[in-house]
Amino acid sequence: MASAPDGGQQRRPNIVLILADDMGWGDLGCYGASAIPTPRMDGLARGGVRFDDAHSSSSVCTPSRYSIMTGRYAWRSPLKQHVLHSHAPAIIEPERPTIASELHDAGYATGVFGKWHLGLDWQRKDGTRITAFGPDAEPDILDHPEQYPADEIDYGTPFTGGPCDLGFDRFFGIAGSLNMPPSAFLSQDRVVGEPTLQRPVYQPGINPGLMTEGWRDDEADVRFTEEAVTWMRDRAENGEPFFLFLSTAAPHRPCVPPAQFQGMSQAGPRGDAVCLVDWMVGRIDDTLAELGLADDTIVIVTSDNGAPTLYPEDGDTEHHRPNGPFRGQKGDIWDGGHREPLIMRWPAGLPAGVVRDDLICLTDLYPTILSAAGLVPREGAAEDAVDIIERLRQPSPTPRGRPVVHHSMGGAFGLRFERYKVNFCTESGGGFTARVTGDDGAVFGSDAPVGRIYDLEEDAIEAVDLWEELPDLAAQAHAALCDIVAGSRSGFACDIEPVGAVGQ
Repeated sequence: MASAPDGGQQRRPNIVLILADDMGWGDLGCYGASAIPTPRMDGLARGGVRFDDAHSSSSVCTPSRYSIMTGRYAWRSPLKQHVLHSHAPAIIEPERPTIASELHDAGYATGVFGKWHLGLDWQRKDGTRITAFGPDAEPDILDHPEQYPADEIDYGTPFTGGPCDLGFDRFFGIAGSLNMPPSAFLSQDRVVGEPTLQRPVYQPGINPGLMTEGWRDDEADVRFTEEAVTWMRDRAENGEPFFLFLSTAAPHRPCVPPAQFQGMSQAGPRGDAVCLVDWMVGRIDDTLAELGLADDTIVIVTSDNGAPTLYPEDGDTEHHRPNGPFRGQKGDIWDGGHREPLIMRWPAGLPAGVVRDDLICLTDLYPTILSAAGLVPREGAAEDAVDIIERLRQPSPTPRGRPVVHHSMGGAFGLRFERYKVNFCTESGGGFTARVTGDDGAVFGSDAPVGRIYDLEEDAIEAVDLWEELPDLAAQAHAALCDIVAGSRSGFACDIEPVGAVGQ
């Protein structure tokens, strides 16, 4: 069980974590966006702290979410690249501490509403259960979605390995992204209703599968929000401190916000979906104010990875740049794939109107949230995380104390040493940009012991490669990364020494 530092007691704030899906660094007004109105998130930033150099641990959603929940990099889990498919098993080990389990054990009510996408152990109709752990785990279970067709899943049997087995008292949401079946709400450990109808594939990228009768994609986020509001009100009435995790489906495609948000932005359907997220933030914040809880509630808003810029619903990405000035997009090793908006407001505990450029990884939310509650992670938990609260007590940015490891959709690694970034690949690392250019480049290994080095203080857009000029830094980064991944079966080539621009 987590414990308070020095055994002390303090008033425990409520904690609200709002995680958007595919919302980029440049999508918010407080980060420079002019084509998308985000008044509620901008207001949070004015009342709290805005971070300019915060990063998800991965540039795609499942591994990023694993890292937030556990405080550890996802390549330590069974998932080494890409994301989970629709019926993939849970990838958080049953005994693994999570933010929710630590807060629950400390007396917090814990609720998660919205997208999960960390896998569920579904039962098949033959009685076997899909799992990534233990003696019944199947080889290559995460890599072959064709092994789990929807007509083999017994949706009437409760699933295991979900939020309620990992520290949450209440779960209402969906299994994966909005474009993934089953298109059905999940409550606690089961499906609401029976998904028996074929889901219409009304735009590219929607995966075929089953849905429940009456399902509408455009109603999902509103329903998540109202369920969360009701749960918050009940907790406040009972006088319980609570941890609310609201995980939005927007602005991930298919980008179909309700009618009242359509045309609200000047950035196409995806921009309108960001407006929906802003409304969700406002709805939660208004409820906190109504309940008299705003001053002593820490509210955190961020995103799981960078924005895509290759789909029609993304709008004109020159007119509005979803990832700000940074190179790349969702899936990429470049900063556009993983530099995130991050806002924290806590009137009782943090200054207002502050902008920080401390280097942050979203793994850091784990010890930070516990710290706000007067707790510390249990021994062995959150090994890839650093408490942000302690750093914010310093008047100016302070070193993180350890590098941040970056990871692309294709499983390529990068390492951030404060001003320098070392990418152990030569292009996007198998990210979304490769779908546009057709160039995957090379990933560091025996056939290509090469990479890229960028000085982000002088070259924030990662345009000038310094790999040849800084061979000692390449070697230092390789050694540091090998020390971090030791024992994890990460797939990184620690037995290969980096060299100059061989093969370029």
